[in-house]
Order: sequence, then structure tokens, then C-alpha cells
Amino acid sequence: MAFENLSERLQNAIKMFRGAGKITEDDLKAPLREVRMALLEADVNFKVVKDFIGKVKERALGAEVNESLNPHQQIIKIVNDELIQLLGGTQSKLAVSPKPPTIIMLVGLQGAGKTTTAGKLAHYLKRKNKKPMLVAGDVYRPAAITQLQVLGEQLNVPVFTLGDKVSPVEIARQAIDKAFSLACDTIIIDTAGRLHINEELMNELRDIKGTVNPHEILLVVDAMTGQDAVTVAESFNSELGIDGLIVTKLDGDARGGAVLSVKAVTGKPVKLIGMGEKLDALEPFHPDRMASRILGMGDILTLVEKIQSTTDLAKALEMEKKLRKDEFTLEQFLDQMQQVKKLGSLETILGLIPGMGGISQKLKEANVDEKEFDRIEAIIRSMTPKERRNPDIINGSRRKRIAAGCGMRVQDVNKLLKNFEESKKMMKKMQGMAKFASKGGFKLPFTH
Repeated sequence: MAFENLSERLQNAIKMFRGAGKITEDDLKAPLREVRMALLEADVNFKVVKDFIGKVKERALGAEVNESLNPHQQIIKIVNDELIQLLGGTQSKLAVSPKPPTIIMLVGLQGAGKTTTAGKLAHYLKRKNKKPMLVAGDVYRPAAITQLQVLGEQLNVPVFTLGDKVSPVEIARQAIDKAFSLACDTIIIDTAGRLHINEELMNELRDIKGTVNPHEILLVVDAMTGQDAVTVAESFNSELGIDGLIVTKLDGDARGGAVLSVKAVTGKPVKLIGMGEKLDALEPFHPDRMASRILGMGDILTLVEKIQSTTDLAKALEMEKKLRKDEFTLEQFLDQMQQVKKLGSLETILGLIPGMGGISQKLKEANVDEKEFDRIEAIIRSMTPKERRNPDIINGSRRKRIAAGCGMRVQDVNKLLKNFEESKKMMKKMQGMAKFASKGGFKLPFTH
């Protein structure tokens, strides 16, 4: 999970602040040492760490505690405020040309995930009611054009290509005419990368920039590369001039130092972050929300947005009606489970709920993984429509057939049916989500 190590260390450091009245220098020594070590171990740039600690200390030292805040809360507020500033202060949105099409040029080193990110960006813009067109400007990497075409087919987004024998500059130039003819309002140009920064690469990118005058030049960097990502950002900005960054694989980087350092070092904001492998796993970067996540305070706004974007309101109301009439079936449950899966991994969802970030570790220890949902789905799909609608008819022979059909044990089928019935009763009794949550919710049939 993103920032997992840093989040845990920072929260532990903040817990060290105690006392009343004024915060003294002695109060700050040990906790700030822990904060410093947490940031350095998260691969945050040394100068950035030094400045951050200095600002926190300056604000906290001798400050009168707000009447409504104890010293512990005061420090949380100061660290939160400074983290927000470190991450960029406010959200930096993508530029939109008043006269379409908006031209977005993706640049970066080979292996950073530019082509996949181009597809994710097209998906993101489609959800914003834009009509994007992908441009295959990487004519050097084998299969890069094919990869972009496959993504375009999946997204139902046009892909412009002239093959690998035409120069990327000419491809970009002709792409603009094509976008006009297709009435596309956004052009996403996928460019070639190299294993390292060299003059040949930069010359080509400068030529493309000079030809199409992009409204956004976004550098795609891999969060897993740590400080190297910041170094790459500095180089691309000085050689080419970038408008912002897209940080990929942030969900897999437990440190997150690249995101914490890049704005302070380069002056360029992180605009979007990749939080998974799926095409819908690209989201806008909100410094205030990310700071809240890091400090274990959750991110309710992002969770609400995820729910709003993935939940079918009509289906949800129908489910509620059937539940009241005691008509809730395994068919509806499967449908609801698929809605939940669209929100992302259990770990991601828990990280957005205040105070629930630590639960993800307990889930790991209990061996609860994403495959639990797949197993439940496999069992339900092995049933006939009649069995899903009326689980009471599932006798011994049907259970054996269902188990054989999905490659599970009869005990697994029994456990699913038992837990489904228990959950139905619980959901009938509950009065509000709080009571439901306090009783544990739906039991996954493979957990203990």
C-alpha cells in the first residue's frame, strides 16, 4: 500500500507528543528525530526533509496550544498542514484548451508505463465526458503500437498510427488533423522512452513539442524507483520543460518518497497517480487528501467519489426493497459484490476510512486476500439461476454438483450458504451502517 511504512512511522512519532500548555524544545526532540528518520527511510530527498522538520519545529516551538486542541492534536495539525504544502498545496488540474483539441504529450523513460498510462488517461477523460484520441508516437519499442491499439479497442477510443516507418514528429502533426475529422477534443500522444536520458531522445521530444505545441507535457515516472524518479523529473524539466507528473505504481510503493519530494525539488506538481493495474486505476492527486491518508485520518471524499462513480443507484434501491421484503438472493449478493470490487482492493478501501488503515495488516495476517471474492463468485456462478434465486432448494446432491463445478469443496459451499443466511438476518435487524459494521458485516466463507 502507498506510504504504508511512512504512515506507520509518522503516526507512531506523533503519538510521542504529550503534555499541556506550551510545546517545548525538549518535547520536540525525540518525536522530530522519529519524523526525520521516517521521511528519510521513505526515500524523501535529504534537503526536503531538513526543510520540512525546520518548518514543523518553527511552528510548534513555544506555540500556545489552541483551547480546543491538546498538544498531540496541535502537532497533528501542524504536520498535516506542512505535509499538504510539501505535496503541492492544492490540486493541480489538467489544462484544457479553450479551443479543442487539448494536446497532452506523455514523456518519460522506458519502463515507466507511458503506454499503459496513456490508456488509463483516455479512460479517465472519457469518464469526464471528453472524447480522447490516442496517438502511437513510440515507433521504436517493439509492440508499442499494437499495445496502444489493444487499449484503444478495450476503451472504444480511436488510435492514430502511421506505423513504425514514419517519424514521431510527422505522426504527431498528422494526428491533429485526424482529431479534427473525428471531432475528438483531446489528443494523448504516447512518445518513446530510453533506458536513460540522452540527447537523441530529448531532441526528438523537443521537435514534437515545437511542432504540435502541447497544452500539457506530463512526465510519467514509476514510484518504485524512489529518488531516481525525482532525478529524472529534474532532468526532463530542465531539458524539455514539463507541466506536471503522473506517478505510476504508487499503490505498490510502501515508501512514497518520490511523491513527497518531487514538487519541492522540481517545482512541478503531481497531477495524477496510478493506484493499480486496471484501466480505471488512475486518479487525480489531491495533496490534502493524501496527507490525511498518510497520517491515518482516511480520505472520505475519495471514497465517496469512488462509490458515486461505480454504484448503480437503481440497483442499490432495488436491493434495499428486496431486502425489506425478504427477497434478497445470492443473485443480488453477487451483483453487489461486483459493485464493491469496482471500488478497488480491500486494502485501498480500508485506507480511505479514518482509523481503518491498520486493519489491512490484520487482514494480511488472517490471510484474507482479493481471491476470497473470486472464490465466492466462482461458487455462486456454479449454481443455476433457480438456485441463486432460491438457495433453500440447494440439497446435498446440488451442493456436490456446485462444488465440482467450481473446483471447491462441499464444505466451502456449505460455509457460503450458512454465512449468507446469517448476513441476511443481520442486515434485516440492522438500523444504520454503524450497527451493521459493529457486528462484523458479511462473513467471507474462507476466513476464520
